[in-house]
Formats: sequence, C-alpha cells, structure tokens
Amino acid sequence: MMKGFGNITEMMKQAQKQAQKMQKQMEEIQNDLKERVVDASSGGGMVTVQMNGKQEILSIKIDPEVVDPNDVQMLEDLILSAVSQAFKKSQELYQAEMGKLTGGLNIPGLQGLFGGV
Repeated sequence: MMKGFGNITEMMKQAQKQAQKMQKQMEEIQNDLKERVVDASSGGGMVTVQMNGKQEILSIKIDPEVVDPNDVQMLEDLILSAVSQAFKKSQELYQAEMGKLTGGLNIPGLQGLFGGV
C-alpha cells in the first residue's frame, strides 16, 4: 500500500520539475520578446511605429510632410492606425512564441503570465 504513495510522490516531483522548466522557458521567451521588434506604418509610411514583443512602443516616426496644423485629425488617425497595426503584429509574435512552448495548446491563464498579452 505504501508503494502506491511512492509512485504518486515521484509523479508529483516530476510534475514540479516540469512546471519549473516551463516557467524558466516562459521567462526566456519573455526576455527574447522584449528584444524582438515589429514595425508598422500607415499613410504609405508617413507614420511608422516600432514596438517590441511585449507591447512596449519603442518609437514613433512622423514624416514632416504629414504635419498639417489645419488637419490634426488626419495625423491622429495615422498614428492610431500605425500603433494598432504594431500592437497586432506584436500580439502575433507573442502568440507564435508562446505556441512553441505550449505546442499550440490554448492553456487557460497561461497567456497572461509573466506580463504577456
């Protein structure tokens, strides 16, 4: 009867090791994503946004030709569009990297761990 408990204890140890290994891999992916950059633009390149894989905006470049004090709304729309595209690309990058770790499984709660999206 005690032999069965030994098997359960060993299984628990193995599960804990696997969880620690997965956590370490996730941390490595998070660090990698911080260094990976996506670019997005709008208005034919008039506004360009760089964002890393952790959804942090790194830069916004605006072509001086698009700056018109009489049409601020257009500039706002171009910036919003470029930021939205960069965010989408960053999310796709994050999903692809996390998919490598989880084998494509959609594990509830895993997506938001370690500052992810």
